[in-house]
Amino acid sequence: MAPPNDPVGPSLSLCRSNSLEQYFDLSNGKFSVKGVPLLSEVPSNVTFNHFHSTSQSSDAPFPLLQRVRALSHKGGFLGFNKEEPSDRLMNSLGRFSNRDFLSIFRFKTWWSTMWVGNSGSSLQMETQWVLLDVPEIKSYVIILPIIEGSFRSALHPGTDDHVMICAESGSAQVKASNFDAIAYVHASENPYNLMKEAYSALRVHLNTFRLLEEKTVPNLVDKFGWCTWDAFYLTVEPVGVWHGVNEFVEGGVSPRFLIIDDGWQSINLDGEDLHEDAKNLVLGGTQMTARLHRFEECKKFRNYRGGSMLGPDAPSFDPKKPKLLIAKAIEIEHAEKNRDKAIRSGVTDLSEFETKIQKLKQELNEIIDEEEGSASNERCGSCSCGADNYGMKAFTSDLRTKFKGLDDIYVWHALCGAWGGVRPGATHLSAKVIPCKVSPGLDGTMTDLAVVKIVEGGIGLVNPDQADNLFDAMHSYLSKVGITGVKVDVIHTLEYVSEEYGGRVELAKAYYKGLTHSLQKNFNGTGLIASMHQCNDFFFLGTKQISIGRVGDDFWFQDPNGDPMGVYWLQGVHMIHCAYNSMWMGQIIHPDWDMFQSDHLCAKFHAGSRAICGGPVYVSDSVAGHDFDLIKKLVYPDGTIPKCQHFALPTRDCLFKNPLFDNKTVLKIWNFNKYGGVIGAFNCQGAGWDPKEQRIKGYSDCYKPISCSLHVSEMEWDQMIEAANLGKAEEYVVYLNQAEELRLVTPKSDAIQITIQPSAFELFSFVPIKKIGSSIKFAPIGLTNMFNSGGTVQELEYKTTAVEFSAKMKVKGGGNFLAYSSESPKKCCLNGTEVAFEWSTDGKLTLNLPWVEEAAGNSDVVFAF
Repeated sequence: MAPPNDPVGPSLSLCRSNSLEQYFDLSNGKFSVKGVPLLSEVPSNVTFNHFHSTSQSSDAPFPLLQRVRALSHKGGFLGFNKEEPSDRLMNSLGRFSNRDFLSIFRFKTWWSTMWVGNSGSSLQMETQWVLLDVPEIKSYVIILPIIEGSFRSALHPGTDDHVMICAESGSAQVKASNFDAIAYVHASENPYNLMKEAYSALRVHLNTFRLLEEKTVPNLVDKFGWCTWDAFYLTVEPVGVWHGVNEFVEGGVSPRFLIIDDGWQSINLDGEDLHEDAKNLVLGGTQMTARLHRFEECKKFRNYRGGSMLGPDAPSFDPKKPKLLIAKAIEIEHAEKNRDKAIRSGVTDLSEFETKIQKLKQELNEIIDEEEGSASNERCGSCSCGADNYGMKAFTSDLRTKFKGLDDIYVWHALCGAWGGVRPGATHLSAKVIPCKVSPGLDGTMTDLAVVKIVEGGIGLVNPDQADNLFDAMHSYLSKVGITGVKVDVIHTLEYVSEEYGGRVELAKAYYKGLTHSLQKNFNGTGLIASMHQCNDFFFLGTKQISIGRVGDDFWFQDPNGDPMGVYWLQGVHMIHCAYNSMWMGQIIHPDWDMFQSDHLCAKFHAGSRAICGGPVYVSDSVAGHDFDLIKKLVYPDGTIPKCQHFALPTRDCLFKNPLFDNKTVLKIWNFNKYGGVIGAFNCQGAGWDPKEQRIKGYSDCYKPISCSLHVSEMEWDQMIEAANLGKAEEYVVYLNQAEELRLVTPKSDAIQITIQPSAFELFSFVPIKKIGSSIKFAPIGLTNMFNSGGTVQELEYKTTAVEFSAKMKVKGGGNFLAYSSESPKKCCLNGTEVAFEWSTDGKLTLNLPWVEEAAGNSDVVFAF
């Protein structure tokens, strides 16, 4: 990613060229695009303004301003007015039916996913945008609810196919009645260009965020890493982390980044000692009412003694311990659920339930006490050991001493400090426990343990005037002790507690401003991964600096509610979240497809998608719970990855389909490598959103083999300047990674037909065939032992002399190199030395490449003809 653009200088006011015809018209109760009605029965209080009439000064780079100006005739703003001001206003924008749409809606406070339908009434609550198919003019139109003043907006379903827009401030003290630009509409002939154009226009109009193209992404974006969450949950501690990193190195893949997830902080519960850590927390959920009481690490990490893991007497680690603790904590959770179910059914004698719960808790405490008693890292009480020789600073220093390739160490924290915020009176900051109020729009979302717990405990909110101090207090300390970045979670709690602070937009502005300043000061401007943030407030207000974020819900290794389909049904859902969210989020942040576990039953399914997603690859494996053979299909020994050049997006024929439970659609996603394209076909059928039950559930009747077709024309070659020429080839070689097949196709060939098994996939690498001389055809596939084989080809050059023709490549990685060659080469040189190769009459040209550490795994390969 290029560095941020240079400042433009004086801010420019955008003016539209009047020479181009406007796309949209609102008249006689109809809203039309190029004469085609989109919405009918538009209320008389709805207004439409062309882009230029509402544009403001912007600090956008001049080339971006020019681009937006040139396309301004393709967009405009919808507004409405009411007689009475309110803090929450609902208004129809009109109705539509029998028109296919793709939308993104919030199914939880923090997470969004796709939904398709064909009428206004089939939209879901809290829709973040809706894309309409307009085949009459071979175009697409997007309706994007946005921010105006102190109000944010979302789309909702209405009766009789009406589309409703909801504008809300989040505070009864902040009211309005008139909006000139509460939603943006834009049209384009290309759905991917449409997203770029629409978000570019909004970047200029709102001037509150920056596009991905304007920002630098963190170094970890093209590397392999390990996150501690599923390995330990809240039981994470230094010895376990150390052994976890060491296992990867010994297994032949060195993590380049480490994320120490939730469990490292100093948190406690209301009513406990103000300055003592909460004890015996294991599962996510038990910590959600706890609050931060100090910015430094908790006792488990404070007591780490520098050098203790480097010597011959380093503490051992029993990988069964975390699993034992987690299993016991799950028993407790199930026992508590049974008690609560009994209460709801009218049972009054709960003694049997309570006795069982207390017994299980005692057993958990005994396991924890035994573990703590055997720990050898307890800080000595009276000796003169320096503080720098203990705690997180000593731990990160030892990690870097032992593991030279570990570039980044991130830690987790919630936006408000911890899940429950900051404990009032415990720090130098002014914090106050604010009761949580969930907006009516979120009533249509899925029941969520995190929301239940946060509402139960409220948020210890640091006064927004001190938001800068909050983040700097946390991050300046972390930076000093060797932490290079943070994963910031639970971002949308702010909307629950905005009543006293000017509403959700104003509160968000204060917090995101503080976060931005701290990111710039403490983490090189890039060291932050956003999570639990998939709402338009965050993208429009919080992304001036943030350049990477999750595009999916959590990876769930099993259904926490015990669905009969067990581990399988949620895996395809995760993939759908990531693919479709990347369409909009990818305009502003680099999509992060999240971690997975390499020893999971569906690990290969996840690995196939991560291979071509275009973002970092990281796992959350338990200690002693790895499939290194699988990981090595994604990761080089040095911890780098053969990353695609773009971020993966759904193909056009998937945009208005339901790849989760329509019994017929395979999810197809496309991306680019330097010298070819790749399409992944994934059978995600088997689960999805149920509007009536308001939850994601399994559809077991859809969990079956699905057939699909695939064609080279589905590659969107024009979406990257560097890839545009790849789309002009007369012929391509296609490599099917899983089937290990090689095929030749042209743009006029019939589509490839394939059947994909449930929770399975195929990766299709399309490489342009080059004619060398008059008859030789050649195309490099790359290393076939890697999922993204095309990503292993780093450089490619064709040379012609009077004596011979040659194809010269630089390939990264070790293993089986494959190319298509219509004729057998005369010779092959590997790193300057002539070597043997194999060629068969079907065009397969193979060569085994070693991993040469001194050359960073790169091999120079030359085939001469």
